[in-house]
This record gives sequence, structure tokens and C-alpha cells, in this order.
Amino acid sequence: MKRMMVFIGIIVVFAIAFFLYTAQNTGGESMTGFKSITMDEAKEIFKAPGDYIILDVRRPDEFAEGHVPNAINVANETIGTSAIAELPDMDQVIYVYCRSGNRSKDASRKLAAIGYTNIIECGGIIDWTGDIER
Repeated sequence: MKRMMVFIGIIVVFAIAFFLYTAQNTGGESMTGFKSITMDEAKEIFKAPGDYIILDVRRPDEFAEGHVPNAINVANETIGTSAIAELPDMDQVIYVYCRSGNRSKDASRKLAAIGYTNIIECGGIIDWTGDIER
């Protein structure tokens, strides 16, 4: 009986480890409702025009100091539980960034909870090596 309990315990540990590994290596999308990429990957995507929105979730004063070209600003603090006027299409591809990556993850979780379906979190402007728009 003791061997059986040890065997079951080992199986449970491996199942949990597999679940955590799978969630981590899918960018957490299955757990969070959004995908994460690096700012370098985002920079390559933004080189070509596309049907996407670049969303800066810093405060308006931070946005005014400089932002990724063509970005729009909706401060993380203003994102609640209902659709956002500046983001009318719930299926639009939205690239989300902030200063360091913390607020962009928080905002991406909130957007997913509201019902936005194509959220790609790309970290912070501190890692941006492209042009800055003022």
C-alpha cells in the first residue's frame, strides 16, 4: 500500500510539472489570455504596416515624453472591466507595452478578461531600440 501511495505521488508531481512547463512554453497564453514577445520581435513586426494597434499603457505624461511610433495611449490605470472606446474591435491584434513590462502584462490580463482576443504583450519601452515619436 505504501508503494502505491509513493507511485501515485510521483505521477501527480510529474503531471503538475508537465502542466507548468506547457503553460510557460506557450507564452502563458493558455493561462493568461495573451501571448508575450520581446521588443526586438515587436520592432521587426512594426517595420511593416499591418492591421494591428500598438498600445502604450503608460500614463499620458510618460507617453508624451516619447513613445513607439504610431502607438496610441490608454493608461493601464484606466482599463476597467468594459470595452475601451479607443479599441472598438475586440478581435483586433493589439501589441501592448509600457515602461518595463509590468504594466503591459497587467493591462494584457485586463484586456483578455474584458474579451479582447488577440493581445500580444511586448514588454517595455526601455528595451526599444527603434525611433521614438514625441
